Amino acid sequence: MASFPTAEKAADLLALVRERRPRVHCLMNTVVQKFTADGITAIGGIPSMTSSEEEIESFVTKTTALTINLGTLDEARRKVIRIAVAIANRQGKPWIVDPVHCDYSPSRLEFAHELSRLHPSIIRGNAAEMAVIGDVGGALRIQTGAVDRLSDADRNVRIVNGNALMAKVTGTGCLSGGIIAAFMAVEPDAMLAAASALTVTGVSAEFAARQASGPGSFEVAFLDALFNLKSEDILSHARIEHDED
Repeated sequence: MASFPTAEKAADLLALVRERRPRVHCLMNTVVQKFTADGITAIGGIPSMTSSEEEIESFVTKTTALTINLGTLDEARRKVIRIAVAIANRQGKPWIVDPVHCDYSPSRLEFAHELSRLHPSIIRGNAAEMAVIGDVGGALRIQTGAVDRLSDADRNVRIVNGNALMAKVTGTGCLSGGIIAAFMAVEPDAMLAAASALTVTGVSAEFAARQASGPGSFEVAFLDALFNLKSEDILSHARIEHDED
């Protein structure tokens, strides 16, 4: 029987990420590369960000998980993404794709569908993006929003933690994809990894919002909260809901 995520599991996986320091390669929206790298580093992971065709095989081979974000997409980036996915699949590495703005552009949606057929561990997007993506095969499906909704063949889970200021800072969603990848590097069950990662980011956002006066100060406080988050903070503040037979 499939396990459901818990606050205890989230705390345990955060400790494991900090202990093992997984390497996460990010094919990321260029607007948010630094923020994403800083956030992965803050939780204990090691990010790499190159999108060079000449280097991608070496970097993906050396990492333990891959996160892909379609934010700033052109033909060169499409080519590198295809190479990275092929390597990750060949080497059995988990990967997550965020089909950013696939609801805006037919060509972007076509590419998102192409990736969904290549067996990602997770597809993650907002309600509009996930509506046009449709069937995602065996991948864990995450619909983000005020409540993050996760579903696979056996489980439906909701992560209620978070704060409205997350939507006011460009890149918090991109960063959460990187953190999910880091958790997948230490937990093979994509549902447990993703729900735990989203719980960590949600609780950290709530802590950061207490210190922030607006989006600028929230961004800094959010990175600090990720770095300083303790197991007891997760245990006392996590709000994980699920449907169980």
